[in-house]
Amino acid sequence: MGQGATVNSLCLMDSDQKNQGRVLAINPGSTSTKIGVYRRDCCEWETTVRHSDEELERFRGFSAFQQIDFRAAVIRRALHAAGYTPASFAAVAGRGGLLPPMACGTWIVNDAMIEELRQARRGEHASNLGAVLAARFARAASVRAFIVDPVTADEWQDCARYSGTPLIERSAIGHVLNTKAVARRYARQAGRRYEELRLIVVHMGSGITVSAHREGRMIDQNTPEEGPFAPDRTGWLPVRQLIKLCFSGQYNEKQLDRMVFGEGGLYAYLGTRDLLEVERRIDSGESAAARVYDAMVYKLTKEVGAMTAVLEGRVDALLITGGMAHSERLVGRLRASIEWIAPIAVYPGEDELRALAEGVFRVLDGEEEPKILAASESEEKHRKALVIGLE
Repeated sequence: MGQGATVNSLCLMDSDQKNQGRVLAINPGSTSTKIGVYRRDCCEWETTVRHSDEELERFRGFSAFQQIDFRAAVIRRALHAAGYTPASFAAVAGRGGLLPPMACGTWIVNDAMIEELRQARRGEHASNLGAVLAARFARAASVRAFIVDPVTADEWQDCARYSGTPLIERSAIGHVLNTKAVARRYARQAGRRYEELRLIVVHMGSGITVSAHREGRMIDQNTPEEGPFAPDRTGWLPVRQLIKLCFSGQYNEKQLDRMVFGEGGLYAYLGTRDLLEVERRIDSGESAAARVYDAMVYKLTKEVGAMTAVLEGRVDALLITGGMAHSERLVGRLRASIEWIAPIAVYPGEDELRALAEGVFRVLDGEEEPKILAASESEEKHRKALVIGLE
């Protein structure tokens, strides 16, 4: 797999090589490539290939598109080692990158989408490779390629877009793929339609997204530059103090951007992004760690309260997901503060590969009509984009 790369296989493929009920899902991240093969009812095979600093060094300073051949080779080797051929798949799904604001749902990968991602007018990120890699493997299998619920998917109600000044418009961006998948999953388990539920979804990863869902639409959420502080993001900041910091002469633009997005939150206060490390320090009696932890929970519950108001106090369920949802301490603290609003369901982790496959199966089974990005539409929506990277 290349020096520094490791593979973790989670499940094995069965012996039926010709079954076309499989979807290949590809999720390129900054330092890893996640690959999975799914049937309608299960994950058949999944792996994560981690890329060392040495492997990625030659791409520093270049467009993410420079990594296409490298990532494709990694995927090809992993699939070959697992016994898959191009003919094994009925469709291929890739993670959606920084595209124009677009509706939630499953989108066909076409030339207009690939051109948008190549130009990277909304920012460079490894997720921009998802659609391109999906298209490459789909061509080899003579099937279609898709993306599902990209990070820029926008279902906001109009009043949510106002920031307080016409110079700045709030723009939808966030953990849409996992958030929407969890909402749909809860609806299935509850024996109800997602479109008839009023939900608040709390995604807790390196960033925290709290979103309000009504009538099958995610009508508002905090973006990565808003909301509670998280492992490495500041969230909301006092604006006038931030302005003074910007003009203090102590920092340049790049340093300030990194300060709020990558080196804020838990990392800024405690020097670590690891929630478990923070909890260990609390258990050892470190009062500073306890105070920061309490403040993060406090701000998170305030955001849940805000989304409760967005839904006019009528909430069917609160769904908690993301990597930090594995923490029993954190989930317990949240329960104590917000369970009075509505019943809580917990979905630990970020099962994005499964969410990609589920979106494609909805299309293959005729439950959803796939969407297509037109070139003229992509140009028209360019001006609305928010340039923020996600991991």
